[in-house]
Amino acid sequence: DPLWSRGLGDVYKRQPHKVRYVIEFQNVHKTYRVAGKDIPALHPTSLRVENGQVFGLIGHSGAGKSTLLRLINRLENPSGGTIVVDDEDVTALDASGLRRFRQQVGMIFQHFNLLSSKTVADNVALPLTLAGELSRSDIDRRVAELLDRVGLADHAKKYPAQLSGGQKQRVGIARALATKPKILLCDEATSALDPQTTASVLQLLAEINRELNLTIVLITHEMDVIRRVCDQVAVMDAGVIVEQGPVADVFLHPKHPTTRRFVQEDEQIDENEQRDDFAHVPGRIVRLTFQGDSTYAPLLGTVARETGVDYSILAGRIDRIKDTPYGQLTLAITGGDMEAAFARFTAADVHMEVLR
Repeated sequence: DPLWSRGLGDVYKRQPHKVRYVIEFQNVHKTYRVAGKDIPALHPTSLRVENGQVFGLIGHSGAGKSTLLRLINRLENPSGGTIVVDDEDVTALDASGLRRFRQQVGMIFQHFNLLSSKTVADNVALPLTLAGELSRSDIDRRVAELLDRVGLADHAKKYPAQLSGGQKQRVGIARALATKPKILLCDEATSALDPQTTASVLQLLAEINRELNLTIVLITHEMDVIRRVCDQVAVMDAGVIVEQGPVADVFLHPKHPTTRRFVQEDEQIDENEQRDDFAHVPGRIVRLTFQGDSTYAPLLGTVARETGVDYSILAGRIDRIKDTPYGQLTLAITGGDMEAAFARFTAADVHMEVLR
């Protein structure tokens, strides 16, 4: 909209694309001292987040994802290693440098963390007021732009108790953007929301990432959140990143048992039940994975006609990973020239996994 394009949007001009890593962890680890014992929360970890990405961290409770996230803006101090953010070694910053640095990193919290005694507008203005660098009129103008962008222009004078959960989180997003950060950290930002509200908040985050080229790091325990908005994902278990890569690769072809559990939970799959269900199904059982345009191509019928095989669809889904359509089908194939059919699937750039 005009206000946004004239105001905050101008700050985030897109540059010609080149790979630049805005966050780098170099052998970073974190240990807590509890009852006289050292408890590792994050084992030595190295990772890089590209500028403009939405990077997801997924793991069950206690996996270390919150610790890793809070190390980025030094809400937690590392026990060792180096953290570089926007080419600056933040592990070496003193108190003054840390205050300056944190103005470049916005944060959204699971339970909103709004001040109940302040209006929506005052909550959004708080970081700007604390920074003390803008006049009251400039702060008011910035707050109006932000509230308009998150769809709350008519709620500026309300108090948090008068808002729904989704509206409170939108206030939190506006507040996190107030200082024009380069990085946005999301700490389980949708865990307290219902599915419909979660979808609208994730859509807003995706729009902000796209419009502002803003790097977003989010943590979650839900694979569906990763699938909807993230470009890259790191799967964590017991303080270790056990699998990492583009979301489509990790989601569609999980390698580590922890990743496979997340995918199965998201798709509501019980592998033991499936094995029992398929035990008496004749033929070879394969799982085909389609991505992009091939998702909608009439490949099965073509292969069946060309090779003489018959197939039964045992399970399947068609959905999207961020902006990319994908499909997965589990088939029982009988008769005809199966090897020719398998070769035809491979030639069509379809990933095939033989289950039996």
